[in-house]
Amino acid sequence: MTDKIAVKNYLLDLQDCICAGLQAEDGGSTFAEDSWIREEGGGGRSRVMTNGSVFEKGGVNFSHVHGTQLPPSATAARPELAGRSFEAMGMSLVMHPENPYVPTSHANVRFFIAEKEGEAPVWWFGGGYDLTPYYGNEEDCHHWHQTAKAACEPFGEAIYPHFKKWCDDYFFLKHRNEPRGVGGLFFDDYNQPDFEQSFALMRSVGDSYLEAYLPIIQRRKEVPWGERERQFQLYRRGRYVEFNLVYDRGTLFGLQTGGRTESILMSLPPLVRWEYDWHPEPGTAEAELYQVYLQPRDWV
Repeated sequence: MTDKIAVKNYLLDLQDCICAGLQAEDGGSTFAEDSWIREEGGGGRSRVMTNGSVFEKGGVNFSHVHGTQLPPSATAARPELAGRSFEAMGMSLVMHPENPYVPTSHANVRFFIAEKEGEAPVWWFGGGYDLTPYYGNEEDCHHWHQTAKAACEPFGEAIYPHFKKWCDDYFFLKHRNEPRGVGGLFFDDYNQPDFEQSFALMRSVGDSYLEAYLPIIQRRKEVPWGERERQFQLYRRGRYVEFNLVYDRGTLFGLQTGGRTESILMSLPPLVRWEYDWHPEPGTAEAELYQVYLQPRDWV
């Protein structure tokens, strides 16, 4: 038996909790809230922070939308769902720090239910989080993945390695032949063994995000940086933009369902650059990111 109200209440509370934690860590800016209504059904509340002490831009969104027919992005892998009505709710965030030594982070947890008269509803959970450093750090990567592993362990030893590989495979820019970052967790279409356990797993992932990210911010936010680091950060942010606009399922789903464009594209960084056929100098910290960190790794 599914409980959509319990899921929605959890997602709203999670948005509140994460915003409070990130705002306290930043200390120089606050989240501005913007509630919106979707003409086709549903709505959400977007919270965006700009020009903070830590975060150049960041957003934490909640949305709950519904409609009479699932879009192509949701039925491409499951054509049997075509023609069903749907509800989709989720909390998603992207935080872009100003200091290039503080990684960008992304997190998302969501619930879908597709219904058709005379048939049992089809539902699933999805989500995860991933880390995108500009300058690699072993301690940060280990902590991030150890926290992710601990969130999954109550649900079976196989969950973390499965979700970790899923994340590595998903956040991969095929046209660049490189990962977006150092990964974390990703799962979708998850409904095993039942609603209660699946919901508990999603909560464990959502609840562990701040535990994974805040210690990294605290260790790196005072590291000195200059124009070289800034320019490399802006260049690597270009990869983030490319992934979100070309591959990201959430972006495609939001646009295909007539979602609020400003909220959907909130994930994009405020400043970014591209440079033709650029390669890092051998032996530099920039080259190390590619050679050591943007490679398949077992971080725990």
